[in-house]
Amino acid sequence: MNKQSFSTNKQSFSTNKISSLSVFRSNKYIYAQLIDDEAKFTVVATKSKLNKAEEAGTLLAKRAIAKKIKEVVFDRRRYKYHGHVKALAVGAKKGGLVF
Repeated sequence: MNKQSFSTNKQSFSTNKISSLSVFRSNKYIYAQLIDDEAKFTVVATKSKLNKAEEAGTLLAKRAIAKKIKEVVFDRRRYKYHGHVKALAVGAKKGGLVF
């Protein structure tokens, strides 16, 4: 683990009341999941093509609100808050999640 990823992960550790929204981006897809860090359990997950990242964020937010989760910590990992990662975050915010 390099210093940059350690520093972003250290800051994004959630509490028992707030889940973390973790993002992974590949060449074709973007994956997002809400993780309860205390129980080490994935609560909600979604996968979408890169060009539909905002829709994936909105879908994730709807699923999270259905499970009574409104507030999350955004864990972008080593990715810049730019492009598809930003689109996913914007979609999640439009869907009703609070970072």
